[in-house]
Amino acid sequence: MNRFEDAIHTARRSRGELTVEDFSEHWKRTQSDLYGNSVRLTDGYSIWWSYIPHFLHTPGYVYAYAFGELLVLSLYHSYKESGDESFADRYIQVLEAGGSDWPHELIGTLDKDIRDSGFWKEGLSVFEQMVSRAELLKREID
Repeated sequence: MNRFEDAIHTARRSRGELTVEDFSEHWKRTQSDLYGNSVRLTDGYSIWWSYIPHFLHTPGYVYAYAFGELLVLSLYHSYKESGDESFADRYIQVLEAGGSDWPHELIGTLDKDIRDSGFWKEGLSVFEQMVSRAELLKREID
């Protein structure tokens, strides 16, 4: 979805207004690249980009979700590794703060620095563990 989002906004900046057909073409191409031959995308699927209006009016929409997911995975890793019983309460305080401060300041209250690449690697390690587990389950099924 990020590649679709990038494609439409890049095309819009370079070519001007896009047609429904332009959007559908970008959608079908990026989805075909994503799924390969694992699923059959019907002609009707070409318009499915339209069910997510955020693509059109919020550039970076998909990035925000990826950022949030990796942030939470990194925090989860920290929580599991530390055994800090106060973490949950402090995390709730961060959530309650909403967007009242910069992300690095809010997460800093959890003694974490999101400007440090090591923080993000912790979240990626959680994701890698999930992938490894899925691969193991697949081998068990086969």
